[in-house]
Amino acid sequence: METKSLEMAKLAIAALEDKKAEDIKVIDIGEVTVIADYFIIAGGSNRSQIQALSDNVEEQLGRAGFYLKQKEGYDTANWVLLDFGDVIVHIFDKENRLLYDLERIWRDGKQVDIDTL
Repeated sequence: METKSLEMAKLAIAALEDKKAEDIKVIDIGEVTVIADYFIIAGGSNRSQIQALSDNVEEQLGRAGFYLKQKEGYDTANWVLLDFGDVIVHIFDKENRLLYDLERIWRDGKQVDIDTL
């Protein structure tokens, strides 16, 4: 996968871990679709944490020169989508993560072990 995408994914994961995101998953979707190279899916326990996770990802990637193309769901914070082009970050509350189950929907992508990135 392109090194820029991998660098973005690593920065996003670090930003999520820094704010104690729950159950971070990375799916390599580059061979399945043209919309992005990676989906990063993470959970937050409440609205404030989900917004803090979103803010930290946006700030850390911005500092590295990767700018947000689109953000959705920030105000309600039950599912925040951060689109950085090659990397799309999804931050869910528990209920919506179970409801939308992106891991199942994108099962044709490759699950990436974040410890090996």
